[in-house]
Formats: sequence, C-alpha cells, structure tokens
Amino acid sequence: LVIDVNMDDGLLDARQEMVTFLNIIASEPDIAKVPVMIDSSKWDVITAGLQCVQGKCIVNSISLKEGEEVFLSHARDVMRYGAAVVVMCFDEQGQATTYERRIEIASRAYKLLTEKVCMNPLDIIFDPNVLAIATGMEEHDNYAVDFIRAVDWIKTNLPGAHVSGGVSNLSFSFRGNNYIREAMHSVFLYHAIAKGMDFGIVNPAAKVTYSDIPDDQLEIIEDVVLNRKKDAAERLIQLADDIKQKQEALKNGTATNGAANPVAAEPEWRSADVASRLATALQKGIGDYMEEDLKEALDIYPKAVDIIEGPLMAGMNRVGELFGCGKMFLPQVVKTARTMKKAVAILQPYIEADKKEGSTAAGKVLMATVKGDVHDIGKNIVDVVMSCNNYDVIDLGVMVPAEQIVKKAIEEDVDMIGLSGLITPSLEEMVHVATEFEKVGLRLPIMVGGATTSEMHVALKIAPIYSGIVVWVKDAAQNPMIAQRLMNPADRQAFEAELKERYARLREEYAAHQRKLSSLDEARKNKLELF
Repeated sequence: LVIDVNMDDGLLDARQEMVTFLNIIASEPDIAKVPVMIDSSKWDVITAGLQCVQGKCIVNSISLKEGEEVFLSHARDVMRYGAAVVVMCFDEQGQATTYERRIEIASRAYKLLTEKVCMNPLDIIFDPNVLAIATGMEEHDNYAVDFIRAVDWIKTNLPGAHVSGGVSNLSFSFRGNNYIREAMHSVFLYHAIAKGMDFGIVNPAAKVTYSDIPDDQLEIIEDVVLNRKKDAAERLIQLADDIKQKQEALKNGTATNGAANPVAAEPEWRSADVASRLATALQKGIGDYMEEDLKEALDIYPKAVDIIEGPLMAGMNRVGELFGCGKMFLPQVVKTARTMKKAVAILQPYIEADKKEGSTAAGKVLMATVKGDVHDIGKNIVDVVMSCNNYDVIDLGVMVPAEQIVKKAIEEDVDMIGLSGLITPSLEEMVHVATEFEKVGLRLPIMVGGATTSEMHVALKIAPIYSGIVVWVKDAAQNPMIAQRLMNPADRQAFEAELKERYARLREEYAAHQRKLSSLDEARKNKLELF
C-alpha cells in the first residue's frame, strides 16, 4: 500500500497545500508508517514535498518529454533526497502508445539513470502508459496487449526496475458501468501481474476479482483486453447493455426467466417519421437505412444542409447528452460519429449542387495539446468525432506553443480553437494561449477540454481575461453540438449570454465558498468513503 498525495489543481496553491498536508500526516503514527508517493506535474511542488517526508518515498514522476538535460536534473534531485521515482514513457516526440515506443523510451531512460546519475535500478519504476481500449478506434485495440508485452520486456531486459500503471485509464470507454470497468481491470491485472507488473493505481473498493467473472463474460472481456477478436468491443458493449437491463429489471421487479428476442423483423423506431428515424439512426449508430431515409428527407427539406442542421444534429445532440450522463459508452459515440460521416457523404453532392456558400464544411477547427503536455488520446478522439460531423479539423499535435497556435489560426482563418490538456500546468498554459489571442485582437471561440480542466477554472481564470467565447467541453460527444451553436450566428449570441451569466454565478459561488470554510467536524462528515 502506498499513499499517493496530489494537490495539483488550477485553483489551489499546490506547493503550499502539499507541504501543509505532508506535515500533518507526518504527525499521525498510523499514516506516517505508510510509504508516500509525492505526485505532481510541477517540479517545485515535488521538491517541496521531498523536504517534508521522512524515510524513503516515491516521486511521481519524471520523463524525457523536455529532453535529457531536464530529465537528468530531476533525477539528481530525486537521488539527493533518497527517493524512488516513477519514469513515464514519454519523450520529446510525445507519449508512447506502441510496444516498440514503450521499450525504446524505457531502455533509453534506464541507461541514462543508471549510467549518467548512477541511480540504483531498484529505485526506478517505469510507467509504460495504460491507455483506453475498446474506444471504437481500431488503433487503440492493442494498447493493453502492448502494455503487457512492455512489462515483460522491461522485467527481462532492465534488471531491478519495477513497473506501475494507472489501471482506471484502461476502461475509460465504459464510464458509467462500474461492473464492466472493474472486470476489465481484473482481467488486465491478472495478465500484467503474470508478466511482472509490480504496482498499480487502483480503486481499493473494487469488488470484482478475476475468479468472480463468469466464464461467458470472461471470454468476452479477455477478447477485448488481449485483442483476440475483431468484434470484441461490440460484444462487450452488448454485454454491458444486457447486464444493465438485468439490473434494472431486478430493481423494478420485472425480471423473467425467458430470454427475450433482441432482434425484431422490423425495429419499432422504423415506423416513426423520417426526422425521428434519422435522429434514432445516429443515436444507435445504424447506417443500414441511411440511403433510403435521406432520399425521403430530401423531398421534405428545402436544402440538403437543412437535414444536417436539423434531424442529424438532433441525433448527435442526444448522443452527447446520453454520454454525458453515463448512458452511452465511448465506442458507441465513435460509431455514431461514423454514421454521421456516412450521412454527410451521401448528402455532399446535393449540398454542392445547392451552391450554398460555406456548406461544403460545417466549419474549420484548429486543435492542439498545449505546450508542456504530451497527451493526445482524448484530442484524437475529438478529431474523429468532429471530422465525422463535417468539420475541417487542423490538428497541430502535442506540446504546441501559444505563438504557434495564434499564427496557425490566423493563417488558416479558422472558426474556432480546441485546446487540450491532461496535466495541471496545462491549465496555466491555456490561460497564456487566451492572453496571446487577446493581444493580437483575435476573438475566436475557444473550446477547452482534458482531464484536469473544469468549468470553474474556465470561469475564474480564462473567461475574465478573454473577450471571446470560452467553453469548457466535458467530453468528445459534446463538441459537435457546442460547435454547432458557435457556428450559428443567431444561437451564438444567446449561447455567449448564457455562458457569461453562468460564469458570473460560478465566480460568486466560489467567492462565497472561500469566505465560509467548513469546520473540522463538518469536513470529517464529508470524508471520502472507500470501504
């Protein structure tokens, strides 16, 4: 057991919070005897934490993303304080996602640490990047297999080194179904531990073990984790739906012993009007009837583009709502996006024939992971979803400086900007990007997304310093419907007013909360219950 302490937040003084917390737990005997992992994306926070901890702790983390000089400097700091260290498989090119890139970076880092700074190999913990699988994107299907293979290679070829990973990343696609997520984690850990995985960031309250999983379910989940069959993700989605339906039936007292026939000769939704059919087809990701339904719709709607802006976007908006509340999974979202792409491709000749200015694309979007951040998996999913919704996407990649984003936005005459970031320093960089846009007089809408981002951060830190629209986007499924509002002149004005009102309210609530701190007893009543 290791206690991971992370105080990174765009609204906190992480350095001060880290020092305060570590000093408090040092005075608690039951806590002080447990190893501590000092976890931060800011090096000054880590060094401040190292000065507070007695005995050996673990630093999370260092990487080669800023080059060898910074990497070695951080490693020497770790050694000076007598700590072990997590080494992320990132380098100057970005995050390792393949087996080959994982072992290439691990080998290079191990050689530098053991030969340049003479670090004890037993103090090196590699994190080869646990990434989401079954996302609906084929290039992600082998992520778990490549991680497990990398574990085996590291343990065989880098003597003494340990291996860790953030296990919850694996099942992100199935957010909203805890049973499926825990089962995926158990299967993954079963195979990764067998190859030598030493540590894992896991939920200690997880209840599903490998031996608990019924054989029929285990086969499907292992097909996904080990990438054994092409249709594995589809079968896992069906399994998740079946389990959810059974749980709801038991809850409502309507469970039956007989198996219902899941396939009807003609789905009930096919009897609805064409607008409803098109919206439902997108929601379900079914493209089988698209040709005939669009042909019917073309006889009803004045322009082909009106079909996209009407029933098709209604379907995509519904997808965004369902995904946001955990009732749809990521692979389903990607499937609906591809169904949308099929619909747009069918309509494209009619749109061009209408010769409606600007109708060849819904809009032009410039996307980038900001400077200092190498994470791009989420951004790449947004790219797919937006492209499938007929947006022209320009992806600048990772570690992109503000000046380059501004320059490219002007050169390409884009309609909006998408900024992505996963680590806390990215929040500060996003503020810097908005400041640079403000300096040159650009007022392009900015969509902000990523694991550490939040609507509160946008309201407090970005919106007050930027004259244009800034929107926090919770997940990839919401991007198209937000972009649609931004591209519609009439709706954009109302949307901007809504955002200003909401951000003002959030700032007021935050200020009120800061003035009224809870008592210690009240805070303890709200403690996190893991068991």
